[in-house]
Amino acid sequence: MIKVYQFMADGFEDIEALIPLDVMRRGGVEFTTVSITGSRDVTSAHGVTVKADTTFDKACFDDADLLMLPGGMPGAENLNNHDGVKKAILAQAGKGKLVAAICAAPMVLGGLGLLKGRRATCYPGFELYLEGAEYTGDLYTVDGNIVTGEGPAAALPYAYTLLSILKDADTADGIANGMRYLHLMER
Repeated sequence: MIKVYQFMADGFEDIEALIPLDVMRRGGVEFTTVSITGSRDVTSAHGVTVKADTTFDKACFDDADLLMLPGGMPGAENLNNHDGVKKAILAQAGKGKLVAAICAAPMVLGGLGLLKGRRATCYPGFELYLEGAEYTGDLYTVDGNIVTGEGPAAALPYAYTLLSILKDADTADGIANGMRYLHLMER
């Protein structure tokens, strides 16, 4: 089974966390949300409290196919200030395994030096944190084992892209069609 772990910090952007979760689970991926708050409760940037599947201190990421960072402020900053998250991301990337961040969260990857010489995107204004990267400004950017997304409106194409990488394009397209995304894009 394909395993994805998404780190959740207070101040996360709601749809950047929940859309990938929804898309991946529809696609048959084992998707685990991991709170870094010390409790399973995590509150979004818009005041929505969700209960994560587990807490950071109880999780092990050795079997991860993908580690994800949702954006939002101060969520991305909280992720960036968590040493355990940064160590897990570095270990994942060091194994050549998939890492993804959207909106403001690519700042974590930039600060770790993971974007040097790569193409990446983020929420406009945060490109100064993409240390050494070529900023694309695209909805999402794939460069090797690093996938970055621009912001809230990019959450669906970002999630479908990740699902196509983890599984295949037919699965991702089937989910996108079933969710009526492809129909939306035809308009």
